[in-house]
Amino acid sequence: MKIEIKAEPRSVQGTGASRRLRRESKVPGVVYGASKEAQPIQLDHKELWFKLKMESFHASILELDMGGEKSQVVLRDYQMHPFRPLILHADFLRVAADKKIHMRVPLHFVNAEISPGVKVAGGLVQHVMNELEILSLPKDLPEFIEVDLANLQAGHSLHLSGVKLPPGVEAVSPKDEDPTVATIVIPKVMTADEEAAELALTTVAPSAADVPTIAQEAVKEEGGAAGAGGGSKPSVKDDKKNMKEAKKK
Repeated sequence: MKIEIKAEPRSVQGTGASRRLRRESKVPGVVYGASKEAQPIQLDHKELWFKLKMESFHASILELDMGGEKSQVVLRDYQMHPFRPLILHADFLRVAADKKIHMRVPLHFVNAEISPGVKVAGGLVQHVMNELEILSLPKDLPEFIEVDLANLQAGHSLHLSGVKLPPGVEAVSPKDEDPTVATIVIPKVMTADEEAAELALTTVAPSAADVPTIAQEAVKEEGGAAGAGGGSKPSVKDDKKNMKEAKKK
C-alpha cells in the first residue's frame, strides 16, 4: 500500500522556532540520508498524528511530497510530549533502491487457535517477540511478517529459525543465537490445599495501629485489676515499703 505524506521546507531552526511551529499545529522534522544533505522540514500535526496510528506507516516505504518534489523515505524516529497528545519532532530517512535498510517490522501471529498446544492441550500462547529487526532492499520491505503457530505443541517454543521470512528479507539477531518468538504454556491447576495456602497469604494482616503497645497492655491490666478487686493496684513505692517492713521483722 502506497502511503504519501506532505511536508514543507523549514527555513528557521532552533527551540523558539520549533515552539512557534507547534503553536501553529505544525511538527518540526528532518529528512536525511542517501548521500544528500539533511533538510529541515515541517509537517501538518493532524495529518501526521493519524498517520502514526497506522501500523504500516512505521514499516513501509513512504512517499514524501515536499513542494511537488517526491522522494522515498522511511520513518526513522519521532518524539512525543511526555503527557500531552503532541508530536514534538519527526525524523525521516531517504532510501536508495540499491541499498538495504535496517527496520523493525511487526509480527502477526496466525493459526494459534488450531495448534495442538491450544486446541488439544488447552495451553496459552505467549508472544515473546512482537516485532523483528530485519535487513532488506526497499522493494522487499514487508509491512509485517506472518508467524504460523499451527504446528506448535504445548510446552514447546517457536524460535526465529522456524519463522518463514519473505523473499529478500534477512533477520537481524545476535550471532549464534536463535531467540524464542513464541511459546505455548499449560496453565497450572491449583489443588484445594494450594488454594487455601494462597488465600491465607492474601489475608489482610492487622495494621500496626491495631496492635496494642506494651504501655496500652499495662493500662489495660491495671484497669482489669481495679475492676476485679474493687481497689487500685499497689504502686512501686508501696511495694518497696512493704519489702523494708518485711526485712525488719
